[in-house]
Amino acid sequence: MQRAGAAEAAGSQAAAGGPGRSGAEVAAAPAGRLLRRELRLLESIFHRGHERFRIGSACPDEISCEFVPGVGARAGASGSRGPPPGPVRIHCNITESYPAVPPIWSVESDDPNLAAILERLVEVRKGNTLLLQHLKRIISDLCKLYNLPQHPDVEMLDQPLPAEQSTQEEVSSEEEDEEMPEDTEDLDHYEMKEEEPADGKKTEDEGIGKENLAILEKIKKNQRQDYLNGAVSGSVQATDRLMKELRDIYRSPSFKGGYYAVELVNDSLYDWNVKLLKVDEDSALHNDLQILKEKEGTDFILLNFSFKDNFPFDPPFVRVVSPVLSGGYVLGGGAICMELLTKQGWSSAYSIESVIMQISATLVKGKARVQFGANKNQYSLTRAQQSYKSLVQIHEKNGWYTPPKEDG
Repeated sequence: MQRAGAAEAAGSQAAAGGPGRSGAEVAAAPAGRLLRRELRLLESIFHRGHERFRIGSACPDEISCEFVPGVGARAGASGSRGPPPGPVRIHCNITESYPAVPPIWSVESDDPNLAAILERLVEVRKGNTLLLQHLKRIISDLCKLYNLPQHPDVEMLDQPLPAEQSTQEEVSSEEEDEEMPEDTEDLDHYEMKEEEPADGKKTEDEGIGKENLAILEKIKKNQRQDYLNGAVSGSVQATDRLMKELRDIYRSPSFKGGYYAVELVNDSLYDWNVKLLKVDEDSALHNDLQILKEKEGTDFILLNFSFKDNFPFDPPFVRVVSPVLSGGYVLGGGAICMELLTKQGWSSAYSIESVIMQISATLVKGKARVQFGANKNQYSLTRAQQSYKSLVQIHEKNGWYTPPKEDG
């Protein structure tokens, strides 16, 4: 996933290399050992039975953990009454350049307050133990958010790291690495003793086909590289939500049943092409698509979804790309006249799949028809945006209404 980094720039430089080896080679091994010591300390403090913060799974490149507000916790400064908030699940990706490049954090929530906590981590610059200092800041800020007292175990993150188990053991391990290079990955992987948690990676990917899992992994790989190159786009909240939406779609019976398909434009998580592959078989639109297949070899409606950094709090911009349609509440340029696609009608609780299925139903309800022989160039992003802007202005003045039954 593009887990947009909470820290936007590296604050420390890698150690200088000794004679005969590059700086990167010299820095990599000590940094790896340092990270393992940090992980051991975290495991010893925040075990899976901890009352406030739990490390679920950890390895040198990824950590999953959760903050448990518990009974008595109240979100917000006012401490308003209501059911106690549930666990806050947090993920961390660590690059090979750690600690020169800070950990990249994300949270499984749409709450902007949680996203803000991660974004403030850019202020933390504490040298080699950056992971521990980030977690100290995260736990402290979460306690404040939920009006909880600071947990005393947080201060244990400042204690000295546990010593290396054995210098000779480390040397022997390095010699074994040289003799058996095929085992390097296993030796480098730091695994927790317990079995994988119920909400771990296996559950996260359950029900997703191999091809789509490869797409998700490619997204994460590309966006980690973008982070290293200083070319991060989007926001933490939008990236996390869009990854969740994509995972949910890949698991969806409607997606697997061939009702629609999703493709990322240029591998961008913020730009989707959606193909409506099945519409109501009793509709005129369905018949038109069958004719279109005979004429042009395509029998789907292509939509484009464009997401901004403040998604899911603002709706995606959706337009029809092809074919040219009449009716179906499709405006000039391909914009779609639907209240739920405006700020006034949008809710951050809407899933992208529900929006896709609603658009499909609206096209049929509005008696959309394919305009055979129409100028295909009349649909464009610029014209669609202009139509959408006019649409919003009109409805802001006059409000929205439900059309009479005879109008669809």
